[in-house]
Amino acid sequence: MQLVKLITPKKINALRGVYVAFVILTLTAFSPVFSQDNSPYSRYGIGDLVPNTHISTRAMGGISAAYNDAYSINFNNPASYSTFQAWKEKKSKKLYTGRAILDIGLNIENRTLKEPANPEKFTVSNALFSYVQIGVPLRNRWGLSFGLRPVSRISYKILTRERLLSPVAPFNSIDSAITQYEGSGGSYLASIGTGFTVYHKEKHKMEERLSFGINGGYFFGTKDYSTRRAFANDTVEYYKANYETKASYGNLYFNAGMQFNTPVSKKMMFTIGAHGNWGQKLNARQDILRETYDFDETSGYFRIDSIYDETDVKGKIEMPASYTVGVTLQKYAVAAKEGGWIVGIDFLQQNWDNYRYYGQTDAVQNKWEIRMGAQINPVPKKSYLSNIGYRFGFFTGSDYVSTGTGQKLKQTGGTLGLALPLANYSRLTQQATLINLAFEYIKRGNNNNLLSENLFRISAGFSLSDIWFGKRKYE
Repeated sequence: MQLVKLITPKKINALRGVYVAFVILTLTAFSPVFSQDNSPYSRYGIGDLVPNTHISTRAMGGISAAYNDAYSINFNNPASYSTFQAWKEKKSKKLYTGRAILDIGLNIENRTLKEPANPEKFTVSNALFSYVQIGVPLRNRWGLSFGLRPVSRISYKILTRERLLSPVAPFNSIDSAITQYEGSGGSYLASIGTGFTVYHKEKHKMEERLSFGINGGYFFGTKDYSTRRAFANDTVEYYKANYETKASYGNLYFNAGMQFNTPVSKKMMFTIGAHGNWGQKLNARQDILRETYDFDETSGYFRIDSIYDETDVKGKIEMPASYTVGVTLQKYAVAAKEGGWIVGIDFLQQNWDNYRYYGQTDAVQNKWEIRMGAQINPVPKKSYLSNIGYRFGFFTGSDYVSTGTGQKLKQTGGTLGLALPLANYSRLTQQATLINLAFEYIKRGNNNNLLSENLFRISAGFSLSDIWFGKRKYE
C-alpha cells in the first residue's frame, strides 16, 4: 500500500552525504546529545514510555493496527510485513528480486515541567535514538523484519529541602535536610519478525487478503535509583546517607498481529487490524546498597561505612498484556494524475495493574488511548509541494503512571507531519528514498496533578528502499 508517490522533479537531487550523515547521527544517539533529560514521572514502572510507532504513523496520531505501506516498516503489527514488495520472473514462478527497506529515526525533544502553584518552569532539550529497522521480502506476500528500538527511559534528578519532624509525639522539628532523588536507565527491544498472507483473492480489480505476523525478540534494560540525604547543620556533623538500588533485566519477548484488507470499490480499501502481546516475565538481578558517604571535589563520592549491601538478588519483573485494534480507509491514486488519502483510528489498552517488580506493585495504572490520524496526497504536478504527503492526527487517554492523588494523569497530543520523497541519487539503481517528519505537542497532567509536562517533539526518519537479490544481466 503506497501512501506517497515517489515522483519528484528532476531538479530535486539526493546527495550521498545525507545518507551517511543521518546513519552516523542515528547510531550515536543512544544517549542524549544536548543535555540530560529530567522527568520525575520516569521514576515509576519501567520509566517513561518512549514513542513506540514509526515516524510516518506518529505524525498521524500514532495509528498502527491497520496501517501498512510498501516503503516503510510498521514494526508494531508484524502482519504488515506481508506487504513488502517482491516480484517473480514472467516465464517462471521463481522469485528473483524484491525491495528491501532500511528505516532509521531520531527524536529531538523539548520538555517543560511546571508545578500548578509555582510560576517557575524547568525546560530541557535532548536528542534521542528512535529506531533502526530492516525489512525484506522472502517471497510474494511474505516478509521478514528485524531491528532495535528503545521502549522506555529513566532520567530524573530532584533536589528537595525540608524540615524533618520527630516520628514520635510531640513531633518536634529535628533538623533541616537536603535530599537528592536520582534515577537513570531504560529498556530496549531487539526483535525479529515475519508476516505472511494466508488468504487472498481479486476483488474490484484489487486484492483482498488476510495476513498474520509475529515478532520475537529480547527485551532488556536497567534501573538505577538512589536517594541521597544530608543534614544542613552548622554545629552538629552528621554522616550523609545513600539508599541505592541497581537492577538489570531481560528475557525473550513476543507480540503478534493480524490485518484484513478488503476493497470496497476500484479505488477504496478498508483495512481492519489488531496487534498485542500477552503478559510476560523478565528475569532480573538487583544490587541493594545502604551506606554512609562523604563527598569532595577531588575524589567525588566515597563510602564511609556500609549499613546493608546485598548483590545479585534474583527476581522477576512481570510485564502487562496489551492490545491495539484499529481500522483505516484509503483512497488509492490508481492513475498517475490522481491524488489519494488515508484515514484511521486506533484504540490501545495496556493492563499495568498487573505490573509487578519483585512481587511488589508500583504507582502505575491501566493505560488506554484513542488515536486518530490522516494523510492527504495532492494530485501530483510539476511542483515538488504537490508530491508531498501531508499528515495530521490527535490522541488522548490516560498515562500509565498513577499519581496517588485520586486524579488520573491524562495525556493529550496533536501531531503534524510530512512525507518528503527524494529523487534517486543514481540512475543505475532503483532506490527510493522518503524523509518522514513528525511534529508532536503532548500535554501530560493538569492543574489537578502535582506536576504537569508539556512536550514538543520533532522526529525525523529515513525510509530507504532498494532492489535486492536481483539477477544481473550483461550484454
